[in-house]
Amino acid sequence: MFSKIQNGRLSGAEFIASPFFDERPVGEMITLLVIHNISLPPQKYGGPYVEQLFTGQLSPNEHEYFQSIYQLKVSSHLFIRRNGEVLQFVSFDKRAWHAGVSCFEGKEKCNDYSIGIELEGSDFDAFTDIQYQQLTMITQCLKKYYPIKALVGHSDIAPNRKTDPGPYFDWEHYHNLLK
Repeated sequence: MFSKIQNGRLSGAEFIASPFFDERPVGEMITLLVIHNISLPPQKYGGPYVEQLFTGQLSPNEHEYFQSIYQLKVSSHLFIRRNGEVLQFVSFDKRAWHAGVSCFEGKEKCNDYSIGIELEGSDFDAFTDIQYQQLTMITQCLKKYYPIKALVGHSDIAPNRKTDPGPYFDWEHYHNLLK
């Protein structure tokens, strides 16, 4: 299903354009894949709110929590829902705004050289089997097109600031599926 990337877009993913992206630095290679978790409101799954956040359309009136985040300018390349549906918000060739202040192996500004994938979830719940399957297929596809050298969590590149994908993300299972 996810075997091809054309013009920075993943075949099989629904594309919903986010305004929150910009150009990658000239000559910068995509070498890092960053895995996140997100749920809006926190620990609530389904609904349009993640899409709305990543497209600048989240209403502060929909939920009390949204009043503190609705003006954020954030995006991710991909979002994998708990049912396995995959949405793409930013072309892989562009810089999505998912990592924030970050550093990997001494190199700052991870957005410059990474692809961000958000899994619908939280630090308090296990992810679904279909999410791992989709993430695995997508990772294998991305590695065919980009010189990805490392697969990390947001917590690995912003350890004092972020905790995702959280303790319930099964790294061993994910790496075994990639073999």
